[in-house]
Amino acid sequence: MFKITKRSKFLKRSALFLALSSITLSSYAQSKAESIVEFPFNGKDLSGWKTVGGNAPFYIEENSIVGVMTKKTANTFLVTEKEYGDFILQLEVKLDGTTTNSGIQTRSHIDPKGNNGKGRVYGRQVDIDPTPRAWTGGIYDEGRREWLYPLDLNPAAKTAYKPGEFNDIIIQVIGNETRTWVNGIPTSYVIDSLDKTGFIALQVHSIPDSLDGKRVFFRNLSISTNPKFPRDFPKDIYIVNTNANDLSKAEKAAGYSLLFNGKNAKGWRSARGKKFPEKGWSIQNGMFSVQKSDGGESTNGGDIVTKKQYKAFDLSFEFKLSPGANSGVKYFVTLDEKTKGSAIGPEYQILDDALHPDAKLGKDGNRTLASLYDLITSDRNPRPRRPIGQWNRGRIVVEPNNKVTYYLNGFKMLEFVRGSEEFRKLVAGSKYKDWKNFGEAKQGHILLQDHGDAVSFRSIKIKELK
Repeated sequence: MFKITKRSKFLKRSALFLALSSITLSSYAQSKAESIVEFPFNGKDLSGWKTVGGNAPFYIEENSIVGVMTKKTANTFLVTEKEYGDFILQLEVKLDGTTTNSGIQTRSHIDPKGNNGKGRVYGRQVDIDPTPRAWTGGIYDEGRREWLYPLDLNPAAKTAYKPGEFNDIIIQVIGNETRTWVNGIPTSYVIDSLDKTGFIALQVHSIPDSLDGKRVFFRNLSISTNPKFPRDFPKDIYIVNTNANDLSKAEKAAGYSLLFNGKNAKGWRSARGKKFPEKGWSIQNGMFSVQKSDGGESTNGGDIVTKKQYKAFDLSFEFKLSPGANSGVKYFVTLDEKTKGSAIGPEYQILDDALHPDAKLGKDGNRTLASLYDLITSDRNPRPRRPIGQWNRGRIVVEPNNKVTYYLNGFKMLEFVRGSEEFRKLVAGSKYKDWKNFGEAKQGHILLQDHGDAVSFRSIKIKELK
């Protein structure tokens, strides 16, 4: 369903943009000869594109592709008939209002049986989000894994989008790396081995009836399919790497190292002794796994800790729960307390909230998934929580000023300051009240908990912060 209008001045603009975009893209390639520039949009009609998914219309107005948000229809995509591998895509996007949403699919595909036979698009999407959440430039896996890179991971980029204006979007997809910029501001960085090639698509999002008729504009589309000299990305922006136990060159350059190599227990030992536990833990298929026992706290193999101690750090880890399971990641564990059960330290709670009774204990849910155990309840937004049996990505950032932030699958879950008056009040009202200076050690081990339930860990990596 296309309505097409033509403007004579568009051809002049198109010619001018071709010249300008060649200059712009050559700045990435450092030489015009290295950049092959093609246009997936010829400015005259929508040949080379097709509509899938829903019934929202697209048409051409002046120098823009315009998508119209339409009530009672599914997400609609204008899809390139051609597929792309490596590329740098540049375009400008504008949306009506600040309560709408759109996106740009990269290396994506269609399930022809999905969406009642109308086709369901799946693949990585660069989000366009003018709402107060402000996640424009974040990366969402449409129809598959949902959010890969929410902009909670890069809050400085939340101010990049300009509501009501055309915004410059740059998407660089080379090898297994996707990087984005919004109005020149570096936004997101994902390393993901899925989808070596696929189509590019422009999205009109499904909407409530009240937004019927709102529009999204796409203009000045250009693509370099020979990006031999990719654009640099700052080292201080967090990278989401979905490849298990992998440490990319960029992560190494940023100062990250693996705490678990996926093969053996190098760097780890029992919290009860100098050796790794002889039972209760397994290392296979790239995973540290707690073996199911009686559900008791540290009654089988016991907790394991890093041999090295850490002060300020950025710690990432993936975990997978079995139904009803309980575990946790602790830090600033000194082992001085000589406890009979689990060792003492602040804890990132890992729990099946639906089936484990601990979720109903404590205060106001402060023993639920991604909470600071028995102290602070995590954000109760259900979207970050992936189903039991799937991998979840946890992250704990402890800054040199003692500010601590928890994340779950890229969503910010809570923050606090170790040693602050507020923190000490929370400790005084918790199960840790009898432990002097709880959570305030200058340094400590990182611990994976044995709570007698089957839980697996992988992709454990750390960056020490100065």
